[in-house]
Amino acid sequence: MPSQSRKHRGYRSQKVLANYLAENGFPFAESTGAGRSGTDVTGTVGIDWEVKARTGFNPSAAIQQLKDRANDDLGIVVLRLNGQGEKSVSDWVCLLRLEDAVKLLRDAGYGDKN
Repeated sequence: MPSQSRKHRGYRSQKVLANYLAENGFPFAESTGAGRSGTDVTGTVGIDWEVKARTGFNPSAAIQQLKDRANDDLGIVVLRLNGQGEKSVSDWVCLLRLEDAVKLLRDAGYGDKN
């Protein structure tokens, strides 16, 4: 079981991400806070956010967590790595399924036209 300080770091990370999104094109982004199931950030229609800010990250478990929510939203796992503070939020890492990444790239005009 994670320590209280690790839990608080996770909840704070959700808030930092929501603020970053709100300042970068998603004005209604809001952290869900503690104790709510589902996406960690609301107000970004079509996107399901899962924020992880801990040691011992398990990528397959995080992706499975998104899949288990069984919605049609784009699932994105955001990782706040050890040593990354709140001011480096733009350097946090995102993880998504390859199928979703390819679709995003294709929709943005990358790849051959077919």
